[in-house]
Amino acid sequence: MKQVNVMGDKIEIPDDQSLYELAKKLEKNEALGALVNGELQDLREQPPEGAEIQFVTYEDSAGKHIYWHTASHVLAHAMQYYMDGDLKLAIGPPVDDGFYYDFDLPRNLSEDELENLEGIIQQIIQRGIPIERYSCSVEEARQKFKESGAEYKLELLDELDGEPSFYRQQDFEDLCGGPHLMSTGDLGVIKLTKLAGAYWRGDETGPMLQRVYGVAFQTETELEEYEKMLEEAKKRDHRRLGRELDLFHISEEVGPGLIIWHPRGAEIRQEIENYWRNRHREEGYRSVRTPHLAQEELWEVSGHLDHYKQHMFPRMEMDDRNYRVKPMNCPFHMQIFNSRTRSYRDLPIRYAELGTVYRYEKSGVLHGLLRVRGFTQDDAHIYCRPKQLEEELQQLLEFTTEILSTFGFKDYEIFVSTRPDDYVGSEDRWELATNSLKNALEEAGLDYDIDPGEGVYYGPKIDLKIRDSLDREWQCSTIQVDFNIPERFDVAYVDEDGEEQRPIMIHRALFGSIERFFGCLVEHYGGAFPPWLAPTPVWILPVDPANREYAEEIAAQFRNENINSSIQPASESLGKRIRTAIKQKIPYAIIVGSDEEEARSVEVRTYGEEESNTLSVDEAVQRLRQIIDSRQPITPLG
Repeated sequence: MKQVNVMGDKIEIPDDQSLYELAKKLEKNEALGALVNGELQDLREQPPEGAEIQFVTYEDSAGKHIYWHTASHVLAHAMQYYMDGDLKLAIGPPVDDGFYYDFDLPRNLSEDELENLEGIIQQIIQRGIPIERYSCSVEEARQKFKESGAEYKLELLDELDGEPSFYRQQDFEDLCGGPHLMSTGDLGVIKLTKLAGAYWRGDETGPMLQRVYGVAFQTETELEEYEKMLEEAKKRDHRRLGRELDLFHISEEVGPGLIIWHPRGAEIRQEIENYWRNRHREEGYRSVRTPHLAQEELWEVSGHLDHYKQHMFPRMEMDDRNYRVKPMNCPFHMQIFNSRTRSYRDLPIRYAELGTVYRYEKSGVLHGLLRVRGFTQDDAHIYCRPKQLEEELQQLLEFTTEILSTFGFKDYEIFVSTRPDDYVGSEDRWELATNSLKNALEEAGLDYDIDPGEGVYYGPKIDLKIRDSLDREWQCSTIQVDFNIPERFDVAYVDEDGEEQRPIMIHRALFGSIERFFGCLVEHYGGAFPPWLAPTPVWILPVDPANREYAEEIAAQFRNENINSSIQPASESLGKRIRTAIKQKIPYAIIVGSDEEEARSVEVRTYGEEESNTLSVDEAVQRLRQIIDSRQPITPLG
């Protein structure tokens, strides 16, 4: 017998008992897998003595990971039937909103064929085929792949450390580390969503593969709800609304992944940045500004050339020196810290910068504002003593949730991303940093999940994924503890005894980037920005030209309260101007005719509301001022 810890309860189990058997014994029938000492595992595994076990379900992101990963294998199994074995398998991972599988096929698939594939998939699910895991030696796996011509798997095999593992479901098997469900029958319904081309390993010089995307749900009802959400998401697509609302565009003449901001978009962005700057000043951050490029030696010291080179733009040569545009701001902030001697009395030091960085993203992954090549990070770095770390993290978490709440994001999921395979620094420091993040979350009363192996190369991190009005998750805030870069730059402060000590560094971006956050806001609000963000929260519509002078009086009162308004002249019908205001998602359309002028009142039509309200001019101005000052969403003035 051995003892394990399941969600805080110590339990004795037989030495050969699997996680699946343990879950059944504890009546955790919805378990899809388990976190064992923080590592996501199959239910078919046997936990070690003293293991910390947390079962995961479809409601957990880790459970969805297992569910969608299994769905990708079922898709590949179906494709094997559909192509009568004439195919080469590449990779099929789960992603944030489903899964995909990349295939090398003898012909191009059409969208019409996806329905045929879905039929085969459902047959595989209905048959409830047991999924088995087995391992073999590297040489056995290499021989197997050579005989079958599985060239992509051979390449993956050469990169594996240790013994390769396979997952088999009847006549289909795949090289895979898992984890997976116990049976194909544990899946509910799979919907294939689209086809796309994809270069092998994202290398534009490599073979072009065919990628099939899909989603998987436990019930048909969940699938129907998902399809309704997709229809609404199309209406809210920030790329579409960016054009319709004249916010920004991406020009082929300028280059992919580079954003050109129009006046309306730039005004919204400026309001976001102004709020960000003011709140950071109040929280004790000092603003800094740094160059857009630096000599290549700086990126060697920071470790970016060793661990991040594939995401950096090529070097440029000037004055016999090599330069790179910056993918991150942190090495520059290290320079500021190192510019003079620091005392323990100075700490914590908090530097903040809206710093534009450049990353070479493959053209196939660029996506509007959400994945770009040039973007502005709302970046900050905190230097503190070890005993200040958890307090700084707790304050930072409170600050983060307050900022996001102000923009209308009050629901989110939090993940602690642990050490990846490619990392620097000692395991002891990684453990200390990871535990500090966990302790800060627990002290703040915030629930979190573990995201195994998803930390950055220099340290673990907290990832905060916000939920928008369609209940979609967006990767947003990130908080990283770093013991490594301060050491690489030989950063130090002088302690009470006059000895030099190494500070701990916290990297953090609350929005992630201004561009991505802006895209999230557009889709969250469907382009109907709250009045405090809207570039023009008020349109004033005189009924006919005779009411123009009264409209100008009203505009002057809004101007006196620092509220931007625009008079839409009576050159078109009132109905057409109202429809245009709705199409442009203007928060308030104020109609003034002879009756309103005589009564010194206004008729207010609020975006999204059927009924209008009649108020005095003073009431309308003061009420809107209150709504803007309290950063409320669009709210009727009456």
